[in-house]
Amino acid sequence: MARRETPRTAAQPAEDTSPAETLARIRGALPSLAPAERRVADIVLADPAQAAELSISALGKQADTSVATVMRFCRAVGIPNYPQLRLALAAAAAREHALGGRRPVPGTDISATDTLGDIVRKIIYNEVRALEDTGAGLDTEALGRAVTAVAGARRIDIFGVGASAFVGQDLHQKLHRIGHMAFVWTDRHAALTATALLGPGDVALAISHSGETEDTVEPLRAAAERGATTIALTNVPRSTLAQNAELVLTTCARETPFRSGATVSRIAQLALIDCLFVGVAQRSFDTTTAALEKTYGAVQRRRRPQAQRRTPADE
Repeated sequence: MARRETPRTAAQPAEDTSPAETLARIRGALPSLAPAERRVADIVLADPAQAAELSISALGKQADTSVATVMRFCRAVGIPNYPQLRLALAAAAAREHALGGRRPVPGTDISATDTLGDIVRKIIYNEVRALEDTGAGLDTEALGRAVTAVAGARRIDIFGVGASAFVGQDLHQKLHRIGHMAFVWTDRHAALTATALLGPGDVALAISHSGETEDTVEPLRAAAERGATTIALTNVPRSTLAQNAELVLTTCARETPFRSGATVSRIAQLALIDCLFVGVAQRSFDTTTAALEKTYGAVQRRRRPQAQRRTPADE
């Protein structure tokens, strides 16, 4: 079986972390934090500039917790000590100010009293932030290795259920168009059956926002046991799915109680899928271009000629 590499997680320090990546990593760690640590994270994310000015005891008091918990929070998000956290938050706040000072939309979850305009602003804000944070926190080394694995794979099996299934289907369609043998499985039994045919030289890619969906975790684990290269696409770098993958691609999208985050997570996943696909396509540029032209031509004849299309003036 292929040796599983230890993915970079939120708990692993990275002294070269960019300001944007600091906030992205904190958001990505939210689901795995203890309740008291989560309160610290909420204060930090709500206003990084203000949090950067607080002493460790003042931050602990605002979060209704102890200094020891604040220190545990620092370690959980990969920052060795509180002074470094304050520096990282100050840098992140300065970056946001330099980019125009865009502030979070008040109450970014959808409420019963929101107007349609409010809903549009909140959803667009959440989606743009998810894309920015995902790009800032993306491990490009892991992405590059995933591109290499997929580009050279005998076959690629993709696992996902629910909203993640649609993302898997998008990747399957893209890879199939450029001549790669790809399959997508949205049923647990079918996925487990497919893994029985995998081996070294194959790739299994599982998609789950939470990283805890057993219908996705189990097939990926089975693929790893067969020796396939395993890739996890998840929002939680310390999730069960990530722990069973050789390579981990992490999104940074925060779910909300109203489930508007279910849309946000899908947007972030689709962005990573596009990065992976374009990286694979670029590896065989001429062959890919020819394949795309052929597949485009196959459906072009199904489109009505411009001259025959009806216009409002024809009505």
